[in-house]
Amino acid sequence: QVRLVESGGGSVQAGGSLRLSCAASRYIYSMYSMAWFRQAPGKEREGVAGIYIGSGRTYYGDSVKGRFTISCDTAKRTLYLQMNSLKPEDTAMYYCAAVPRPTGDGWFRRDYYNSWGSGTQVTVSS
Repeated sequence: QVRLVESGGGSVQAGGSLRLSCAASRYIYSMYSMAWFRQAPGKEREGVAGIYIGSGRTYYGDSVKGRFTISCDTAKRTLYLQMNSLKPEDTAMYYCAAVPRPTGDGWFRRDYYNSWGSGTQVTVSS
């Protein structure tokens, strides 16, 4: 497992932007898949975006397509989530996750990942 620490959350108005970061405790090898999940109060944790490091292929949940961008800087051992055009319904705790294998089309499944960060809060006001 790898230790993950998220940062970059905060409070913004609707239409604003934030960039989340997830720092890994060691090098992120090409075999890794990583993802961002979020959980709002009273709701299940849902997949927001995923990436397979080996190919750079990215995956997005329907609610964030065209607004969020996931990327990874392996040299900095950091995963990012650029969030634009934020909406109040994006308010949630955001978590990053990692697993040392491809997840493919199952990137949004929580049980696929074996490393999790403790989360960073994003609050979007209308």
